Amino acid sequence: MIVVHHLNNSRSQRVLWLLEELGLSYDIVAYARDPKTMLAPPELRAIHPLGKSPVITDGEVVVAESGAIIEYLLETYGEGRLQPAAGTPERRRWTYFLHYAEGSAMTPLLLKLVFDRVENSPAPFFVRPIARAIANKVKSSYIQPQLASHLDYLEGELAQRPWFAGAEFSAADIQMSFPLEAAASRAGLDASRPHLMDFLQRIHSRPAFQRALARGGPYDFLK
Repeated sequence: MIVVHHLNNSRSQRVLWLLEELGLSYDIVAYARDPKTMLAPPELRAIHPLGKSPVITDGEVVVAESGAIIEYLLETYGEGRLQPAAGTPERRRWTYFLHYAEGSAMTPLLLKLVFDRVENSPAPFFVRPIARAIANKVKSSYIQPQLASHLDYLEGELAQRPWFAGAEFSAADIQMSFPLEAAASRAGLDASRPHLMDFLQRIHSRPAFQRALARGGPYDFLK
């Protein structure tokens, strides 16, 4: 039996969604973030040494990292579903976006999260203006331009085709959902980029996405 070690408001929501799209049976072991640090609880280290989610177990097999989990599930149970045929342009785009989602897209989003916290965290009165000035400078000179560049790039991609790999919905779209949901939640993605907003609306309306939400519990990126 596949077991998803599921952390609330995390990338593991994508794994639940993939399993629902594939129609596979699975169990969930749920974990909650520390309300102060927002980090995963130490219990996850019993499953994988880094103590992060997502991670799945499938019998004796343990797989971590979203992209690796997607590839494992499709290779083991996919029967050719949710991935284009090997050797095609669509398959090359599929592979690219499967890795781009975590390798490039998430970097400026994580930096924004960190520097937002630096800017807003309590600090001694004589330190606070300096910390805020540094955070504002980094965000305005690097993070915000990087975010705009990535969002413009992705808007252009979806202006050319309905899904990231091509004409058909695939696991690349599942993988890309998290950075785009994060961008809509806290990084300025809005109606000025209509193709990306339409993408989010379309994936959120998929029955498998809704079933994954029902099983996974609250997912604050949709607020």
